Amino acid sequence: MKRELLGGINVVGALLDHAPERIIRLWIKQGNPRLAQLAEQAKSLGVALELTGDLALSKQLPNVQHQGVIAEIRPKAALDQNDMVQLIQSTPNPLVLVLDGVQDPQNLGACLRSAAAAGATCVVIPKDKSAELTPTARKASAGASEWFPVVMVTNLARALDELKTLGVWVVGLDMAPDSSLFSPDLDAWFTGPTALVMGGEGSGLRQLTAKKCDRLASIPMPGSMESLNVSAAASVALFAAVRARLAASLTP
Repeated sequence: MKRELLGGINVVGALLDHAPERIIRLWIKQGNPRLAQLAEQAKSLGVALELTGDLALSKQLPNVQHQGVIAEIRPKAALDQNDMVQLIQSTPNPLVLVLDGVQDPQNLGACLRSAAAAGATCVVIPKDKSAELTPTARKASAGASEWFPVVMVTNLARALDELKTLGVWVVGLDMAPDSSLFSPDLDAWFTGPTALVMGGEGSGLRQLTAKKCDRLASIPMPGSMESLNVSAAASVALFAAVRARLAASLTP
């Protein structure tokens, strides 16, 4: 069975909280109260634990800031389009984040973190031309990658069609000058089942993906910058939907 190495306090903490059965063993250095807490939690759960130093940890994950802890784990089962359908059908008023070709693992992880914070139902990514859940992506997700649903689909256009069949409005974020993400009429869309679609770094939404969207919207930028990093833009879009939903719930 394939095994993986992950590093980072938040990632390992999320594993201990949500899926300790996936952890084969932990390596932890001494001296940090948060690391000591993780070590005690691992012992109480019966997880194999070895105390070690920075040098040994860095040799195992040389390109990741491990923060003094590394876990050897069994990867979680991948979710597919059928799982996406089940998640949508079982979630009241779903909110979905769709990433169309985000290829930077750091951005993927940050998007997962924002989606989890916004209470989204899942993140949907294509199997091809997309970043994978590498140790870098997992660390950037602050642990969300270990419990938050990530759906990998073979054909993103078909997945968007499936979402619309399930009654989900599909809103693509693009440089659409005549449609603001913050327009009052878009709030009405956000109060119901919604999928927010973000394009990849640099190129944005692919033409076919944009055509599959029910509506395109842009983030107003009155400043001197013309664009946001995709993970920052995803956060803005997700919490625009959260704000609209909260406002609707407070309206008499």
